[in-house]
Amino acid sequence: MKYQERNASQGRRETLKKLGLGSAGLMGFLGTALPASAREKETPAYAKGLPKVTIKSVKAIATAPQGSNLIVVKVETSEPGLYGLGCATFTQRAVAVVAAIDSYLNDLLKGKDVDNIEDIWQSTYVSSYWRNGPVLNNALSGLDQALWDIKGKRAGMPVYQLLGGKTRFAIPCYTHASGRSPEEVVESVKKYQEEGFKHIRIQQGGYGAVGAVSKEPDFKAAGYGGEKDNYMNQQYYLKSVPKMFEAVRKNCGEEVELLHDIHERVQPMDAINMIKKLEEFRPFFIEDPFSPENMKWFKTLRQNTAVPIAMGELFNNINEFMEPMVNQWFDFIRIHVSQIGGVTPAMKVARLGEWFNVRTAWHGPGDVSPVGHAAQAHMDFAIWNFGIQESVHFSERTQEVFSGCPTMNNGYMSVNEAPGWGVDINEKEAAKYPIGTKSNWQVRKDDGTILRP
Repeated sequence: MKYQERNASQGRRETLKKLGLGSAGLMGFLGTALPASAREKETPAYAKGLPKVTIKSVKAIATAPQGSNLIVVKVETSEPGLYGLGCATFTQRAVAVVAAIDSYLNDLLKGKDVDNIEDIWQSTYVSSYWRNGPVLNNALSGLDQALWDIKGKRAGMPVYQLLGGKTRFAIPCYTHASGRSPEEVVESVKKYQEEGFKHIRIQQGGYGAVGAVSKEPDFKAAGYGGEKDNYMNQQYYLKSVPKMFEAVRKNCGEEVELLHDIHERVQPMDAINMIKKLEEFRPFFIEDPFSPENMKWFKTLRQNTAVPIAMGELFNNINEFMEPMVNQWFDFIRIHVSQIGGVTPAMKVARLGEWFNVRTAWHGPGDVSPVGHAAQAHMDFAIWNFGIQESVHFSERTQEVFSGCPTMNNGYMSVNEAPGWGVDINEKEAAKYPIGTKSNWQVRKDDGTILRP
């Protein structure tokens, strides 16, 4: 029996019990009016509150139905049948996150009141003394989202209602268009325009045109680096991006909003010069021009161009957002919600952004679980200073594992209008797709020097 149905059934049993106990209950049952004093003492249903519910167990569920490792936290409670789900996906180090959840969070949190989300977040955050690392932050994010899922189920509401309700009917999203040449990118953009997308991110080749140059790099000829390491020709990339923007604007019109991700793979001054060349093509935003190690360059960038900037998916700590937002160095907070620690800290950053006219653009790639995408969408509904959301496509296998996934229509995302996140997991199906440990984000220059994302 579902949690909501059982709750209603218990309510009916309580009513029948009251009818059978005491003279007041019997008089009411026989139709005799209760004394005024008895009626005045009766507490209305809305004022009775909810009974205390505690954490019974915390565990990780690992699955990879679309190839990327996904980690979901499941928090079971003292209320039979009531549990919450949260996304803790760190696909490149998934096994480490599973260990953090199963070996530490379960023992730490047993018996805690599920309603005290802020207290649980703060105490878990400092429980290891050292903090802000992606492994522990992802574990904490999954826990935090699961507690919000439980709170929504307890209230009988979608989580966005608990965050303030809707500020838009659906969530505008951008999708990804790519190709090996400007002409192929143009065709890809046109296809997505026909599907209703008004915001489209354009890339030629992979991030930074990785793989766009067919020649064998010198480091591979010399036997340096790993066999599967990628190669990037930075000058080719810097020259190709303005040409790509020009072709798309010329062939796809002025109405489409164009986005692009540098992915921090060129030198700061090179990024600044390239962004200046893109001004005439009116980008919606340019993402990640600098790595987190080069934050002070944002001041120089802002002084040299008016192109909107998105940044932040690699930030581990919400405090990393404060100085850039106060100084209005970028226009969109590009938070990876699992990396930052969940809904609780993400909403704090979003609310701060409203004061400085900085909008949200949650990071929503394919290696975020449907639970995580739902959590982002619920925040998108409630945040006034929302900017844009990254779209997602769930395969049939993913939808067999996760029921109630967010849906896409005409460039907009919608959520399952059910209490909590509206997403559930079939653990038996999830077990059919075990996770792996191999990942490779290594990109090198011609001489073999590692490029930082």
